[in-house]
Amino acid sequence: MKWMPRTLLSRLMLLIALLLAVGQYAAFKLFDYFELEPRASAAALQAVSVVNLTQAALLAAHEDRRLPLLQELSQLEGVRVYPVDLLEEIEPLPDDALSQRVAEKIREALKPNTFIAYNHLGLNGLWVSFSIDDEEFWAVIPNIHIEQTFPWQWLGWAGLILFFSMAGAYVIATRINRPLRLLAQAADQVARGEIAQKLPEDGTEELQRVNHTFNAMTEALSRLDAERSLLLAGISHDLRTPLARLRLAVEMMPDGESLKSGMVQDIEDMDCIIRQFLDFIRGIEGEVAQKADLNMLISDISERYLRNGQSVLLDAGEIPQIALRIQAMHRLLTNLLDNAFHYGKGEVTVATRALADGVLLTVSDEGPGIPEDQIPRLLRPFERLDVARGNATGSGLGLAIADRIAKLHGGQLHVANRPAGGLEVRLLLPL
Repeated sequence: MKWMPRTLLSRLMLLIALLLAVGQYAAFKLFDYFELEPRASAAALQAVSVVNLTQAALLAAHEDRRLPLLQELSQLEGVRVYPVDLLEEIEPLPDDALSQRVAEKIREALKPNTFIAYNHLGLNGLWVSFSIDDEEFWAVIPNIHIEQTFPWQWLGWAGLILFFSMAGAYVIATRINRPLRLLAQAADQVARGEIAQKLPEDGTEELQRVNHTFNAMTEALSRLDAERSLLLAGISHDLRTPLARLRLAVEMMPDGESLKSGMVQDIEDMDCIIRQFLDFIRGIEGEVAQKADLNMLISDISERYLRNGQSVLLDAGEIPQIALRIQAMHRLLTNLLDNAFHYGKGEVTVATRALADGVLLTVSDEGPGIPEDQIPRLLRPFERLDVARGNATGSGLGLAIADRIAKLHGGQLHVANRPAGGLEVRLLLPL
């Protein structure tokens, strides 16, 4: 079924065109069927009348007057009479229903052994045999055409009907397809984490119900997201105050305390988790995109890590400027680098390359990697693969936030194990 169109509009148009073609063909066949008997009767009646009149005229005329009579029939009516040669070859009638039916009716009216031919001996017309004094003659009737010719004028009318029918079908199909297209666009917005626009609840009853249900679903999702964000924001904000007091209390402890460094590290880890919670629920959809140099942004972020003693190897290729939400992209790059340093425990490589349809950014670490069947879980919120990546602490939101920002830019985030060891995150951004 590869030849079938993929869109609903094109399939509807193809179906309507096929139905119209089948309808036109069926109408032609029905017309031909019901027209066959009247046409055959009229043609046979005309032929029989001409033959009978010719035969009667020749029988009534004196032998000396027959030749002038035949000349007069030929000049006035176009009817010619020839003797039948019993050895001559008679061509069969055209193999169509009308010709055969006309021949049957002529033989029924005259006699069963009547010879009938069409365009015999190269002369156009219907040839019918008759007898005079036990001699057989041909009566050639030129004005009867019993063979069926294709009604080419029907093609013009059929084309005109098809054109107007397809135009009307296109209008109807687009009116049906438009609500479905709006629904698909709204569903894509929901899939990207955006708030979908409210769909119009008009049109047919079925579409009204679908749009009403979808609008109710998006409103419920929006309320749920708002309540979740409010809950997480409240919890995170409330936790920061006791954490600050704990940090202050730990800093006032004597330097000789062996637990001081561990407690400070635990407090910093907890503060980092809370910060990730806030980043996840804060959202970045409202920021305006602007043309920016991705290499420059990566270089500025890398310098901060280098000042902290973390090794970042930058392999920047020549790439064009693209539309970026600067703060959101800054957060994405920071999350990728934090994740690489947190789990990789070594040097991190950042590379950029220009592609035909976009820009490719890769962040590679030298960590242990993860099982292939667990890779899809990495981009889900609150998913952590501690066993595979060294049992490090974290909230499991870093890559989920990065994936959310990548989709907001129309890009894609992929995670894969490196052949030499470690993990590689690939970000493809469209031009």
